[in-house]
Amino acid sequence: MTEPSSYHRATAAAYDAVAVLYAEFVRDEPGHPLDRAVLAAFAESVRSTGPGPVAELGCGPGRMTAHLRDLGLDVFGVDLSPVMIDLARETYPDLRFEVGSMDALDLADGGLRGVVSWYSVIHTPPAHVPAYFAEFRRVLAPGGLLLLAFFESEGAPVTAFDHKVVTAYRWPVDELAGSAGEAGFTEIGRMLREPREGERFRHGRLLMRKGE
Repeated sequence: MTEPSSYHRATAAAYDAVAVLYAEFVRDEPGHPLDRAVLAAFAESVRSTGPGPVAELGCGPGRMTAHLRDLGLDVFGVDLSPVMIDLARETYPDLRFEVGSMDALDLADGGLRGVVSWYSVIHTPPAHVPAYFAEFRRVLAPGGLLLLAFFESEGAPVTAFDHKVVTAYRWPVDELAGSAGEAGFTEIGRMLREPREGERFRHGRLLMRKGE
């Protein structure tokens, strides 16, 4: 595995520091019906391709991993933050969780049916995002599915903002889809939803398929 970069170390340390509070914050997720619908569509699409594992990359305390399990997927979680992984293992002892980086996964080529990146590339400096997509493509089987959740920039270019944990980025949906396309993914569908009360930004979701 490659040596962690400065932004990897900063992100892991920031989430280690707030892990318990963050786990409480997301304990009822996915809370929005549109989010549940997107996740259900992803799960159904993965199941239609046949049996096989799915990875939630940037799983945090494991809430979304457990939700994906409840949707019938053979799923495990990976996260940079050791404290988050400890919480996930304690809360969901029946699930597998590993410490790792999304751009250098300890996984075989082509072994996954699906990858979920639920707000986990948002902290990645834009110049590094293509490397993440390349790694997602490496670990997915031909025809495997990728689900991305992110903050959408609402007509602005890629924009940094003061995320409560560590610096994050809002993306134009077309630009993020284009970056994934350059890595070998084909868009199946997208969804944008407006912020609900207490949220600041529009939310984006992209469902992509790895080419043959």
